[in-house]
Amino acid sequence: MGLLSVGRDAGPEAGSGDVQHLNQLSAEQFSALTEVLFGFLTEPKEVERFLTQLSDFAAMNKISLGPLKNIVKSILLVPNGALKRNLSPEQVRADFVALGLSEEKASYFAEQWKLNAPTLTRLAVGQTLMINQLIDMEWKFGVTAGSSELEKVGSIFLQLKLVIKKGSQVENVYVGELTVLEKKQAVENMKSEL
Repeated sequence: MGLLSVGRDAGPEAGSGDVQHLNQLSAEQFSALTEVLFGFLTEPKEVERFLTQLSDFAAMNKISLGPLKNIVKSILLVPNGALKRNLSPEQVRADFVALGLSEEKASYFAEQWKLNAPTLTRLAVGQTLMINQLIDMEWKFGVTAGSSELEKVGSIFLQLKLVIKKGSQVENVYVGELTVLEKKQAVENMKSEL
């Protein structure tokens, strides 16, 4: 087995055996399970609906729910790792093939990845922005009065203090002195990420 693009998140111990079970599903069953998986990935807050759909899938296909949940947990490591590393559909396909999934099923999953990647990326960015929430900001402007570099004397600078909520903790983050140009670039970067 070669190296995976998703890294250690989905190593051989975290999916190879489970992928073998996916090869036993018919193309129709695999398609239905993939639809359930992407439904959960694109709407991660709908856990109850996801579990109900998994239960229905297991009952309809006469598969034990416990082992199916374990398979799904392992398989979800690949798209989650792919999202973190911004992998292409081809890299996702190659990872599933490396884990032992048939070429046909890996290609189908990669197609679904390609269709859903923009939504998944947007959700990941939204989660990241929510994790570190800006609560307050203080700034002070100043003019450099003295410096060992003649060019810096008389330049305008900005000192920032950000109050950020990280999970349940509030943290003060002090940003060093920024020139007006650096501040402008920082604001542009923030705008482009939103």
